[in-house]
Formats: sequence, C-alpha cells, structure tokens
Amino acid sequence: MLYSGLLDLPWWGLLIVTLVLTHVSIAAVTIYLHRHQAHRALDLHPLASHFFRFWLCLTTGMVTKEWAAIHRKHHAKCETRDDPHSPQIYGINRVLWGGVFLYVKEAHNKQTLERYGHGTPDDWLERHVYSNRAKVGLVLMGLVNVALFGLVPGILILAVQVAWIPFWAAGVINGIGHYWGYRNWPTADASTNIFPVGILIGGEELHNNHHAFGSSAKLSSRWYEFDIGWAYIRTLELLGLAEVKKVAPRPRFTQAKPVADFDTLQAVISCRYDVLAKYAKSLKNTYVEELRALRSFAPQEAQTLKGLKRWLNRDERQLCVDERAKLADALAKSEKLSTVYAMRRELAALWERSNASREQLLKQLQDWCRRAEASGIRQLEEFSFRLRCYA
Repeated sequence: MLYSGLLDLPWWGLLIVTLVLTHVSIAAVTIYLHRHQAHRALDLHPLASHFFRFWLCLTTGMVTKEWAAIHRKHHAKCETRDDPHSPQIYGINRVLWGGVFLYVKEAHNKQTLERYGHGTPDDWLERHVYSNRAKVGLVLMGLVNVALFGLVPGILILAVQVAWIPFWAAGVINGIGHYWGYRNWPTADASTNIFPVGILIGGEELHNNHHAFGSSAKLSSRWYEFDIGWAYIRTLELLGLAEVKKVAPRPRFTQAKPVADFDTLQAVISCRYDVLAKYAKSLKNTYVEELRALRSFAPQEAQTLKGLKRWLNRDERQLCVDERAKLADALAKSEKLSTVYAMRRELAALWERSNASREQLLKQLQDWCRRAEASGIRQLEEFSFRLRCYA
C-alpha cells in the first residue's frame, strides 16, 4: 500500500509518469493561460479550454484571472518598479528561487486584477469551483495519485506537480528569461531566449521572441528554434479545437521604391524588430570599420571605442547614468558612429510616436532615408535602400 497502487510501476515508470503529468501542466500554462488568455493569440474550443482549466485546478490551483492579469502587467511595466517579477529590479536570486512568492503577492493586488484581468472566464465554474475551490483540486489530484501509484510515490508525484510550475514558470522564465541567454530582437526590455529548443518549458524558453511579438501564437522565429507549444497548437487546430489568430509578421521585400510610401511605412512599423535587428548589423559593421581606421592614426581613441561595443545596440533607457556618460564620451571620438547611433534612435521613434498622423510619420521616414543617403556613410546608404524594399 505504501509503494504500490492500482498501477504497480517500477521507479523508471513512475519517473516517466511524473514527467508526462508535469508536461501536461506546462502545455496548459503556455497554451491556455499564456497564449490564449493573456495575449489572445488563439481561440480555443470550449472542450480544450475547459480541459486546461480543470487540469490547472488539479495540479496548480492557479486562477486564470490572476495569472493573466499579472502577466499582462509584466508586459506593460516590464523592467520597472511596477513589474511584478523583474530580476533587473529584484535580483536574479529572488526571482529564480522565490518567484512564486512575488506572484502570490501580486495576486492579492486588487488594482492589478481590475486593470489587467479583463476578458478572462467569469462563468459559474470559474466563480464557484476554479477560483474558490483551488485547494480542493490539489487534494483530489493527490488522492488519485495515491490510489494509482501508492502512498509514498503518489505524494512524491504530487509534490513535483505542485512545485513544477512555480519553479519553471515563476522562477526560470521570469528570472533567467530576463537575465541570461541570447537575443534575436532588440526589445526595450532585458528579455532573452534561454535555449533555442523549447520542449522542457513548452516553448517558453524563447522568451525574447515572445516579448518582441507578444500577440503571436508561435514563439519560435529562427530556423533552428523549436517551439513544442506551437506544435501542440497546430495539432489542436487540425482537430478543430483551436484557431490561430495571429503570428509574428514575416518581412517581405520587393524592388526598392524611389521614395518610401504608406505601404513602406506600414511594413517598416509592422516589422520593426526585423528593421532594428538588421540595423544592428549595419551599426556593427560601421563600428568595426571605424575601429580599424582609428587604430592606424589614433590608437588612443580606438582604445576608447573598444568599450563601446556592448552598448551600441542597447536602448539608452536600459543604461545607467554612468554607462550613458561613457557612451557619449566614446561616441564623441567618432562622428560617423555618432551619426549612425543617433539615426538608430530616430528610426525607432517612428513607431513610438503614437500621437503622430500617418502623413507625419511618412514624412519623417522619407526625411530619414534622404538624410541617410546623403550622409556619405556607406552602411546608412545601404540600409536606406533596404528600407525602401520593405513591402
């Protein structure tokens, strides 16, 4: 009775069962809570939606409105004092090992739930079962585990199930996903892709991709990246249980137009992270070329520029006061680099000026291209030509 239940499994069988059960929880979080509820990237059939709600009640006790509200606030206030769980604010150790406590604290913030929890389920089941009887689900799951696998294995499996999401989602994704990894897209926050193969955490490993395209149902964006959550969504779609509403835009190119028009403007804004990523390469090439030139006749200034590389493609708002001062001092050594860096900021302002009309934004884009092509800087001229190819 202590070590065997209705299913008399060996230790490795129990291990496989534990991994499968926790993976279902991961799938429920990434598909239902994250992509469906928080970001509305896909619609789910009521059958799939209710299954995920029921499973999360059994294994996590999380409330849909709380999860969606906290995550939406994270995007809205990312890396600021109001971010519920930024390692840039709280430190990596606190978020990684105690992220669940930050989540619970924010879940008790009524203002967060009222402002960011809109559109989440509010039916009879949610009000009387999933929201108010969360602990009952965990008890029920524990009883099922004990009956199937025995007292000791059943309790151990339940303990892993209960701890799995708090550690991997609240700790690893919210912590490491904003602290360490690689970045495909120069987002204004510190988000990173932890690993290109998203299996263990359902594709959530590709966190920088997600922050770049928050409303995309697909989290992978490079040929070598794999998002198992997207594979599940496509399977549900084939079964008629899901409908994808939005994925990240894929840039299209045509022959360069003589002058940027409204279609060019719309394409540039829609594919802004692709634009910035390509501009980063141009900026890097300019930096390498300028550093090579300075080494021959101004080695002291070249030495100053060597420390510039790690800041060039970061948003100024991400730099501290001391870093900004060092950046300004280094840019003063090179007029070319200073120009290219300043024009990057001007280009990014195109999609940040929400109050400007389409006509004003188009005029600014055309002016940017004109100045880039008249700058005498090869990289800017080539990039302006590329901008006019966006379709």
